[in-house]
Parts: sequence; structure tokens; C-alpha cells
Amino acid sequence: MRCPFCGAEDSQVKDSRPTDDGGAIRRRRSCPNCAARFTTFERVQLRELSVIKNNGQREPFDRDKLSRSLYTALRKRPHETDRVERIINSMVRQLESSGETEIPSDMIGELVMEALASLDPVAYIRFASVYRNFREAKDFGEFVGQIAVDGD
Repeated sequence: MRCPFCGAEDSQVKDSRPTDDGGAIRRRRSCPNCAARFTTFERVQLRELSVIKNNGQREPFDRDKLSRSLYTALRKRPHETDRVERIINSMVRQLESSGETEIPSDMIGELVMEALASLDPVAYIRFASVYRNFREAKDFGEFVGQIAVDGD
């Protein structure tokens, strides 16, 4: 593993252990060149996934992008990081086990919407405002009204 600090080609693993949910291996590493310490995570990847964007463009699936989307919606909201990580792992497993190698971005967006709806209503509305491209305040009102009706 390349050192992120000095770029040296080789680093040493000092400690390895599974993450709490068992979905990854956490490795503490040390660089013999600059003595910096850093952590890496190793995850199982069942298959290479590509995302088909709305404009037809394809790009490799990025778990970190999915994670950033959820954490951006949850910013300054009370949440358990472990629970969010379990949700992310579950979504990735669901996508990988779907049997498809090309996933429409809409499908990923809907999975995120579903997860946030059960996790935090404010984060759900935040994400929806970007995902559904709200343009005016009335768009928020209509969406919140729809949530209230669906929740009854």
C-alpha cells in the first residue's frame, strides 16, 4: 500500500481487525520511509458495478460517493455512525447481489431515499430537495405534505 504522506511504495501492517459489522477489515499501517501511521479498510467486492447516469454516461460505482451523500444529508443531525455504516453496507450488498453490473443512478437515489426516510425525516427532506431538484419553497411544502399524508 502506498503511503498517503510521502508516496513510498511499501507500508507495513501493524494491526488488522474486522470492523464492528464484520463488513471490512481495518488495517493500521506504518510507513518505514517517513514513519507516518494511517488506517486502511479492505472490503469484499462481489462484482464490478457501473452507474448509468441520467444523461447516459457510465461511471464506476463509488461506495464513498454513496457514503458522502448520506452523511451530507445527515450533517448536524443526531445519528449513530455504526447504524449509517450498516445501512451503506446493506445498500452496497443489495446492489451487488441484484445480478446487474450496470445500475441506473435513479435506483441508487431511491435506495438512499428509502434509507433516509427510515433514519431521519429531516435528512430525508434534505436529500429529496437535491435528488428531486426542488426549485422553490412550495416544492418543499408539497413534499412535506405528501410525507404527512403517506405517514397517516
